[in-house]
Amino acid sequence: MAEAGKVLRAGLLGVGMMGRHHARVLREVDGVELVAIADPGGDPHGVAGDLEILPDIDALVAAGIDMAIVAVPTRFHEDAALRLAEAGVHTLVEKPIAHSTEAGRRMTDAFASRGLVGAVGHVERFNPALQEMRRRLAAGDLGEVYQIATRRQSTFPQRIADVGVAKDLASHDIDLTAWVAQSDYAHVFAQTTFKSGREYEDMITVTGRLANGVIVNHLVNWLTPMKERITVVTGDRGTYIADTATGDLTFYANGTFPLEWDSVSSFRGVSEGDVTRYSFAKREPLRVEHEAFRDAVLGKPSEVVTMEQGLHTLLVVEGALESANSGQSVAF
Repeated sequence: MAEAGKVLRAGLLGVGMMGRHHARVLREVDGVELVAIADPGGDPHGVAGDLEILPDIDALVAAGIDMAIVAVPTRFHEDAALRLAEAGVHTLVEKPIAHSTEAGRRMTDAFASRGLVGAVGHVERFNPALQEMRRRLAAGDLGEVYQIATRRQSTFPQRIADVGVAKDLASHDIDLTAWVAQSDYAHVFAQTTFKSGREYEDMITVTGRLANGVIVNHLVNWLTPMKERITVVTGDRGTYIADTATGDLTFYANGTFPLEWDSVSSFRGVSEGDVTRYSFAKREPLRVEHEAFRDAVLGKPSEVVTMEQGLHTLLVVEGALESANSGQSVAF
């Protein structure tokens, strides 16, 4: 771990659609200095400022960095991460951790064996709505959790060329669901479609059960002319709905008054109660993620998403794709 109180020298590999945001945030986080940027494709968004755009990882490492952000296409994650681990650099790679679980496992082992921080950028965990939901669930405000359902629908992102919607988007939902419920997946069943003429799936539906018994459902696609980012958690005291596009969290309480309309009361297991939209601080998720990575590098308590967790998420995603291909449920 780095020495406490030290200003960490950070390097950034990749300044494309996501890397440009990492460049901005790295310049804003206390205790971190962005000292080097590498991208063989140059600087398409003009984020380098006074820094030279370096040609490769070797040049990035030669700049004397303590930590690195890897924001390149998924197929390049493994090579970049292994080289950074060999150089002794703490590293956060964008999600998914890698193009395959085998590659993700090699990455995880490389950082663990050297005592380095290896992290994955599952930034949705740091969304203020989900952070507040997790806090309230931990406090027992919802009681026993029964079900978690997510919807993540939007148009096709031109930034993606090497993975399908499962690894690019459903990985968010699988990671956040396991984190919100504090439980790994036990099994999944999935269906996919290929409607846009690409080799990768553009729609996926996933159902399953977590190890703690919570049932889950994920609806994810790239073919919807609107943007929806919803997480619904239902428990024995009501339902939380987190909108991660706006950062809002709303609580729908179970009613405390008996229903007198027979046709309704006989149909519903619970009655409708008060609806509350919570007010809380809404910090930028990417900045909170960077602060967590910084703290982990300094050896402080941190909620950074570890490579071990990122590997489990990828394992579940690949299990869902296997299920879609075989028509059978996949257990973990």
